[in-house]
Amino acid sequence: MAKEGIHPDYREVLFVDLSNGFKFVTRSCVNTKETDTFEGKEYPLYKLDTSSESHPFYTGTQKSVDNMGGRVERFRNRFGKTALSK
Repeated sequence: MAKEGIHPDYREVLFVDLSNGFKFVTRSCVNTKETDTFEGKEYPLYKLDTSSESHPFYTGTQKSVDNMGGRVERFRNRFGKTALSK
């Protein structure tokens, strides 16, 4: 016998990336208060600050720590020797 009312509401939800307006639909249990229409169908709406369409790691615009104008190397040269000498 299955218990009633213990499972979350797993349904299709519209996610919107607020940084660039990218929208996608996937199934989720996330709580929502708003709805929006996407491709002619109304969905519960969840707003994201970032998604794979805007995150620097996925867009290829992430900066490497080693390419920060030599700051890491200068730090290592300045403080690395004192840590090794102890």
